[in-house]
Amino acid sequence: MTISDFYQTPILGEGARAGDIVRTRPVFAPQLAGAAGAWQIVYVSTDSRSQPIAASAIVLIPEVVAEPGTTAILLYCPPFRGLGGVCAPSQLLATGTEYHVAGIDAALARGWVVAVPDGQGLGAGTGPHTFLAARAAGAKVVLDLARAIYRASDLDLPIAPVVAWGYADGGRVVAAAGELQPWYAPEVDLRGVAAGAVVSDLAAMAPVISGGTGAGLGSGLAGLGLAGLGLAGLIGLSRAYDQLPLRHVLNEDGLVAAAEARHLTGIELLQRFPQPLAHWCRQPDPWNDHWWRRVLALETLGHVKSEVPLHLYHGELDLVVPVRAGQRALIAYRQRGTQVDWREYEADHRSTAHLAISDVLARLTVDITNRPSRQPTTTPAAPAEAERTSRP
Repeated sequence: MTISDFYQTPILGEGARAGDIVRTRPVFAPQLAGAAGAWQIVYVSTDSRSQPIAASAIVLIPEVVAEPGTTAILLYCPPFRGLGGVCAPSQLLATGTEYHVAGIDAALARGWVVAVPDGQGLGAGTGPHTFLAARAAGAKVVLDLARAIYRASDLDLPIAPVVAWGYADGGRVVAAAGELQPWYAPEVDLRGVAAGAVVSDLAAMAPVISGGTGAGLGSGLAGLGLAGLGLAGLIGLSRAYDQLPLRHVLNEDGLVAAAEARHLTGIELLQRFPQPLAHWCRQPDPWNDHWWRRVLALETLGHVKSEVPLHLYHGELDLVVPVRAGQRALIAYRQRGTQVDWREYEADHRSTAHLAISDVLARLTVDITNRPSRQPTTTPAAPAEAERTSRP
C-alpha cells in the first residue's frame, strides 16, 4: 500500500464510532533508536458538529520495558507544523524528517508507548489543518487516539494509564483535552497533562501574531515575523467552525492567499505571507466581529476545571508566545480549582521546549502512579454539553 493509498480519506459508515480503527500498517521510525516498532493508524474522530471524520497518527512501541507500575501511554502533540503539505507528524517520523524528537526519545526510554496525532485536517484529513481550534477539533482527535489504542488489537498493547504532553499549539490541544475528557471520553484513564508555552486567551493573542510581530518559530526562521500565523489561524478556525466562511472576512487578494496557504507548511507560511493580516482582509481588524469574537471566546482555555493535574511551563524570554500569556492560563485554571503547577525557564521559545523535557517526564511519572479521584467510566459524552462547547 502506498502512502497516498494509506492516507486516502475513507468513507465512514453510519455505525462508525469515535476511536474505531479504520486501518493500520507497520512502519520504521529511523530517528528513534528507542522504538521497537511503529504503526501508522487511521481512526475515527469527530468534528465540531459531532460528525465522524477520519484522523491519523503514529504509535511508537518502546524497546525498553517499563518498571512495574510505571507503564503509560503518552499522547504527544508537537507545535504547529502547518496547514497542509508535508507536515503530518505520522509521515515526518516515518521518513526521518521530524525535528522535535528529543521528548519522544526520552519517553520511549522510560518504556512508555508514545502516540502522536496528526491533528484534524492533516494526514488522513481533508485539510486544511484546524490550527488554533483546540477545543472544537484538536482535543477530540487526541482523546479518540487514546480510544483507538485501547481498541487496536493489531498493536497488542496492554491497557495503561494515559498522560498527555504538548507544546505551543500542541500545548493548547492537550490542555483542552484535559478539560473535555470527563464528558467526551470518560473511559480514557487520563492521569495528567503537561503543556508548555500555552495561550489561554486567543482574543488577546490574535492581534499580536496578526500584526506580524515576533521572532519566528525556531531553527531556520531567524528574522521572520509571525504574520503568517495570523492568516493560518483565520483559516484553521474557519475550517473548524465551518459556518464562518472566509469570504466574509478576506478581500480578493486574501481569498487567493488562503487558497495557497491551506497547502503550506509552517515555514512556508511565514516566508510567503509576511504582511500583517489586515493586508488580506476587508476590515483592519478581522477578529473584531461578533461571530469571530464568539469563536475566540469558545476557544479560550480554563472555562472549566480540569479533573487531572495540569503542569504548565514557559520561557521567560519567549518572543513567540509571551510568558504573560501562559501566566494568564495559570490564573484561569487556578480560579476554576484545577490542580495546576507552574515553572518558568530563563530561555526563549525553542530552548524552553528542550530544557523542560526531564521536568515534564518526572511530573507525568508521578501522575501515572496516582489513581484519579474520578474513575474512568463507559458513560457516553453528554450531547447537550458537546453542543454548548463546540458551536458558536
